[in-house]
Amino acid sequence: MSAPAEPPAEPPAELLRLRGSIDNIDAALVHLLAERFKCTQDVGRLKADLGLPPSDPGRESRQIDRLRALAAEAGLDPVFAEKFLNFIVAEVIRHHEDIASERPQG
Repeated sequence: MSAPAEPPAEPPAELLRLRGSIDNIDAALVHLLAERFKCTQDVGRLKADLGLPPSDPGRESRQIDRLRALAAEAGLDPVFAEKFLNFIVAEVIRHHEDIASERPQG
């Protein structure tokens, strides 16, 4: 078995450029997710005030269909996009449940 090749002392400029782009995209994703969760927190408070359930399966289903279509158009695996949205929705529902449990029951 041969020994693995040693990496160069300094990564190539192209690799550094690509990694820089990835880092910038990751930062943008984090900021977009933070903004999305601010909006969903507002939705959770409104739902709690109106006595609506934390989950809306119809809306969630439509969002999954929409995101899968957007993913396909963008060249992203729709299955991955659905898994990603399901992960986010589960967290949103958990937040909505927490908000609802903090509201006094009328």
